[in-house]
Amino acid sequence: MTRLFCAASALALTAGVASADFTLTILHTNDIHSRIESINKYDSTCDAEGETEGKCFGGVARIKAAVDMKRAEMEGQNVILLDAGDPFQGSLFYTTYKGAAEAEFMEAIGYDAMAVGNHEFDDGPEGLAGFIDAVTFPVISGNLDLSAEALLDGKVLNHVVLEVGGEKIGVISALATDTVDTSSPGENVIFRDEIEALAEDVATLEAQGVNKIIALTHVGLPMDLRIAEAVPGIDVIVGGHSHTLLSNTSDRASGAYPMMVGDTAVAQAYAYSKYLGNLTVTFDDDGNVVSAEGEPMLLDASVEPDADMLARVAEMGTPIEEMKQRVVADAADAIEGARDVCRAMECAMGNLVADAMLDSVKDQGYTIAIQNGGGLRASIDAGEVTMGEVLTVLPFQNTLSTFKVPGQVVIDALENGVSQVEDGKGRFPQVAGLKYTFDMSVAPLEGRISEVMVMEGDAWVPIDPGKTYGLVSNNYVRGGGDGYAMFREAEEFYDYGPDLADVTAAFLAANAPYAPYTDGRITRK
Repeated sequence: MTRLFCAASALALTAGVASADFTLTILHTNDIHSRIESINKYDSTCDAEGETEGKCFGGVARIKAAVDMKRAEMEGQNVILLDAGDPFQGSLFYTTYKGAAEAEFMEAIGYDAMAVGNHEFDDGPEGLAGFIDAVTFPVISGNLDLSAEALLDGKVLNHVVLEVGGEKIGVISALATDTVDTSSPGENVIFRDEIEALAEDVATLEAQGVNKIIALTHVGLPMDLRIAEAVPGIDVIVGGHSHTLLSNTSDRASGAYPMMVGDTAVAQAYAYSKYLGNLTVTFDDDGNVVSAEGEPMLLDASVEPDADMLARVAEMGTPIEEMKQRVVADAADAIEGARDVCRAMECAMGNLVADAMLDSVKDQGYTIAIQNGGGLRASIDAGEVTMGEVLTVLPFQNTLSTFKVPGQVVIDALENGVSQVEDGKGRFPQVAGLKYTFDMSVAPLEGRISEVMVMEGDAWVPIDPGKTYGLVSNNYVRGGGDGYAMFREAEEFYDYGPDLADVTAAFLAANAPYAPYTDGRITRK
């Protein structure tokens, strides 16, 4: 604080007005999604070879090292560490430890506060309650009425006030109201409108004399921008849920870091532990933002992981390696997943995965599944099927995406999917709830798709180009990967469902012994 006091004194001598600017650095993460181990460029677990070659990113040991480094660099200055939700779900660490690993490592890293994310409800209120019991930092969400949920009532706070450098920093929070559809909060967790709840918490804090307020949200960037416009008194929004990279240097960024909406600074730092958000905000004596600047820190090989935490990760990973040997089902015959087959025609592995996806969401009104053939990386032999084999087929830790599009968009997507069959590209569409015919004598993107049928009731009927259909795919395809750009404009999309490998393993188990098959759902002329 000495440096800030001297600067204020100099200003007072020249301007004759006392100033008490306060500078705060906000380190932040969001949507870690159980990436306890380091990740590769596909956001899935990096291997030892990747680490040796310097191709890995993130992981909790790198987060710890980066946070410790920043705290050491800024000793005596004002630094806080926040997480905008969803440390749960996305790797075998979550499958194995159900939040206990995330709690242990976040506690060791030293977070000051965390927002509730939708995936914190994936194992019901009890899963979140167990996590909160295991950490000492506050877990907050201001738009949840938990009075009827005994497991969480009094454990999730509406807001928190942090004492930093002699100043009070208010931290408020909100969780996306569609969590009732994307996770399992149960009937006793009541969601209130995000903007109304945040405005109430701002008023409460301001009445207590708190004039520096951060909204730590899990609602996604579009809603964050609406909040910034609609709720006076919020100085900074640190967000999550949309996995958005904001940056001033990356060509993959969705906007500047921070994005300014009036005087409100909005920040988000992608996902999966790849970046550490690093935002420095200066406030005047009245709590107004004078400046906000920074840049997410890429946690690449230049950041040496914390050795003690790395050892603990390895220790906790031992039973996970054992779990990969766990038998999840039996296959009555080999399940064909060869690259040259699944990228050119209907294949048994494509049917399995597409069927599994559709089965997992059919009760929600979705009727069509599309899986890119390039996402299928191996076959499975007849006999016992281990979780390791399933992960070999589906190694990318893709999540289920649900969305709605007109029938014409489905046709356009299929045209894209069969447009590069000659080159063996991964966009080839394996499907469920759908039949289609394609003609290789027609030029790409000029009408190769000649017939598309969808199941309505118990009958196959021609797809209606003007009708809206509910689809399920993986987050890579829904996000425009493999040329499926038409899905980026989908309505009512949600990209962060369960891991595709987990969904497939569960489907195999439910149908064991699984009999692989093809049934003519894709016809090639």
